[in-house]
Amino acid sequence: MKNLIDKIYKSHQDCPECPSPKLIQTFFESLLGLLFPEYALNIMRDKEEIGENLEALKLQFSDILRRNKHLHQGDGDALSARFFESLSEVFDLIHQDVDAMFTGDPASKSRAEILRCYPGFYAIAAYRVSHEMYLLGIKMIPRIITEFAHSRTGIDIHPGASIGHHFCIDHGTGLVIGETTVIGNHVKLYQGVTLGALSVHKEDADTKRHPTIENNVVIYAGATILGGNTVIGENSIIGGNVWLTRSVPANSKIYYQARMYDADSEKTDMYVFRNDSE
Repeated sequence: MKNLIDKIYKSHQDCPECPSPKLIQTFFESLLGLLFPEYALNIMRDKEEIGENLEALKLQFSDILRRNKHLHQGDGDALSARFFESLSEVFDLIHQDVDAMFTGDPASKSRAEILRCYPGFYAIAAYRVSHEMYLLGIKMIPRIITEFAHSRTGIDIHPGASIGHHFCIDHGTGLVIGETTVIGNHVKLYQGVTLGALSVHKEDADTKRHPTIENNVVIYAGATILGGNTVIGENSIIGGNVWLTRSVPANSKIYYQARMYDADSEKTDMYVFRNDSE
């Protein structure tokens, strides 16, 4: 028992302020509830109350950053101020994403339904918030936020990914977006889509390992697109279960087609490629 106590003691001493994932989760959910009353326990009817709550969260974030200097290379108060200055733009971007989900999903009855019920909204909101922290050079905290959203929704978006406006996730379970993925505007992804890397070597960590998805692309369920040099041209449609490791030009349609033969023949599968611009 003494040996175990010694090991635990050492691990506690070696951990600075950490910070606790619970603390970061609470901060994020408080922020989300302030930005979107659909997530708040109480609706705020007074502008002063909203301002006071924003200032309290700003001070809380400053305190977290001051206690965890190993997670950034700046001044905690200045970084917190810059993050909260960016929230107006983040707020607008998330509302554009909600508009895209409302327009893109015929089953949605209202924007309020999307805000309250859709895992895609929650995952995208977590990404938008954590991406701003990532851009400020803050480490670990953005990952805690997106991994919390991942555990709740089954949608895994790395905070380092670059995602344009009017981003739509339909259903979303099992969706993966890697760190160096670049996604344009008005892109729609379904469940089970993987935007991943071909290489998993540690020495390639700082290279672009994940694909680029240009504007107005739709990628259907179960599609896998891999590689930092892979570009899906604008206005393309990628069908379900397609596996891609090479680029496709703009206006392409790629879908998976199984071809069945009689018992004496071989069964083979194929991909069908069309380009509407030709």
